[in-house]
Amino acid sequence: MNKNRHLTQAERIIIEQRLLEKETFKSIGCELGKDPTTIAKEIKNHIQFRKTGCYGRAFNDCLIRKDCTVRHLCGTRKCTRYCCFCNSHPCSQQCSDYRKETCQKLSRPPYVCNGCELKKSCTLEKRIYSAAQAQKEYEATRSESRQGIQLTEEEALRLNSLISPLIMKGQSLHHICTTHADEIMVDERSLYNYVSDGIFTAGNLDMPRIVRMGKRKKKKDRFKVDKRCRVGRTYQNFLEFMALNPGLPVVEMDSVEGKKGGKVLLTLHFTVPQFMLAFIRDANTSQSVIDIFNRLYLDLHPDSFHRLFQVLLGDNGSEFSNPSAIETDPLGSCRAHVFYCDPQAAYQKGAAENNHTLIRRIIPKGTSLDTFSQEDISLMMNHINSYGRANLGDKSPYEVFASLYGEDILRRMGAELIIPDKVTLRPSLLKK
Repeated sequence: MNKNRHLTQAERIIIEQRLLEKETFKSIGCELGKDPTTIAKEIKNHIQFRKTGCYGRAFNDCLIRKDCTVRHLCGTRKCTRYCCFCNSHPCSQQCSDYRKETCQKLSRPPYVCNGCELKKSCTLEKRIYSAAQAQKEYEATRSESRQGIQLTEEEALRLNSLISPLIMKGQSLHHICTTHADEIMVDERSLYNYVSDGIFTAGNLDMPRIVRMGKRKKKKDRFKVDKRCRVGRTYQNFLEFMALNPGLPVVEMDSVEGKKGGKVLLTLHFTVPQFMLAFIRDANTSQSVIDIFNRLYLDLHPDSFHRLFQVLLGDNGSEFSNPSAIETDPLGSCRAHVFYCDPQAAYQKGAAENNHTLIRRIIPKGTSLDTFSQEDISLMMNHINSYGRANLGDKSPYEVFASLYGEDILRRMGAELIIPDKVTLRPSLLKK
């Protein structure tokens, strides 16, 4: 049995076909010469989540959808359909009685809906294994594993404390590697790359010979995120945590880019009041996100911070790759819980994505953020948060947030209420 070779595209196509034929993992493994656990891991690692309904019925995963008689959640009185059949305004975002249902068959092999006889009449979330998509994800992972900097944050700090002081004394990296070979355990060429990429406190300017040398014409590797930071923080872990702690407020984190390489926004969206904060950053780095949370922790004081930021849900961007620094305060005490959405599953934090459309009314996509200050961004968010929403009973997110947490917290976060007639959602708002 060939256990040490990666699955090929042809083998993945066979897996997809056998799932449709309801074959077991054992029989598929025997056909491909693989262990059954290899087949199980392949399927689990490449599940596609699809929110689709069935013929003539919209997607709906509410537990009480079959007996639901609710109408007019969208505010359109002329609509005669029950909301559970509506595809334009999902119940999950507007109905207070919504309870999510997940198919119990998906908790056991084969873990996907391929071959399920009920798929044609099911309106729940589907989990599909697609050979073509699995091959694309495999190739992307393989490519990513061969580029970037293979260094964890802890290892970088250790090497920096040893190497940077010696470079500052005028020592060469070759000399340092020779005298500290047992402590460094990293190739000399890799250390030159780390210094050049700004991983250490010491830089190229601290090494005179490097300054005199011409720069090599080589494509610069991008920083590779250590994916171990997401262990225990996946979207499934998020769902399990919320099931054990129902009612906790959830804040969705995301980034809004202007032009590549320029300033970036960090957005924090409170899902229940639909209130959003935005902070401008000089670069889309992990440290810039950590600095914002540390500043909020000081401005709001620990009690208010714990009340607001109990659960944080972000995507897989590198700016959120240091969750422990966000979760703990400077003294090491836990102040929040960070979780990550599944890759390519932006709908799992759809509330924030929807609110970004209001930001794009004022700052169209592709517009550079370099000319904006934090005062400009705060002004923009004040207008957005003062904009009434039909699903909030025509109240604004500012008003709903104030009723839940009080206006004192809003003032400490720099938020202000704009009167309805003054609300502007056009680029002219930020023109100087």
